[in-house]
Amino acid sequence: MSDGWLALLQQAFSLLLSFDPHVWAIINISFSVSFAALLITIFPSIMLGFILAFSHFRGRWVVLNLVQTLQSIPTVVIGLLVYLLLTRNGALGDLKWLFTQKGMILGQMLICAPVLIALSQAAFASVDRRAWETSRTLGASWLRAVWTLCRELRGPLLLAIIAAFSRILTEVGCSMMVGGNIMNVTRNIPTAIALETSKGDFAQAIALGLVLLILAIVLNFILGSLRGKALPRSH
Repeated sequence: MSDGWLALLQQAFSLLLSFDPHVWAIINISFSVSFAALLITIFPSIMLGFILAFSHFRGRWVVLNLVQTLQSIPTVVIGLLVYLLLTRNGALGDLKWLFTQKGMILGQMLICAPVLIALSQAAFASVDRRAWETSRTLGASWLRAVWTLCRELRGPLLLAIIAAFSRILTEVGCSMMVGGNIMNVTRNIPTAIALETSKGDFAQAIALGLVLLILAIVLNFILGSLRGKALPRSH
């Protein structure tokens, strides 16, 4: 590694460890927006995943195909749709959410929900249906029985949550279009990395990239630990 790259790494670590206000404002915006979108989306998405796995109703295949289609739509297209909704003449223009964190949260919810629904539906579909029927026969309420299944499937459901969070935390297109990349308002980690790289400020881009790298390592370690605890111990 050349001295230039070593100097950039040192500058990147210095920005993080010195708690540079600009860098940490970007990190705070990125995590607060993505956590809000995830928390709002988790419960209804998992419930819909359960319904799709355990219920057979007219139009179910339409919903499943719609969810799968939404997963494959590029985030920049979702950003365009949300942008059109939030413009002054759009259906949601009166909310005045364009170029705000609320608008970014709305866009990330639309990106996050299909991932959560699809993965939770797959998790619920893999469980023995008799577990649900037994819980209901023993007098458990509908919500209590669902909670029991969620506890049994905490590994796959946690995987779904991590996958959804990773997708919205690292997406660029929707955040750029809906948020506008405004400093200290809507500039998050991915949009800041794109901007600083184009400006040639590689130290700040590397610092923000390191945050995402560390987060990926931590999430994978947590997930691996949970999987290890779920495996039966050999005697």
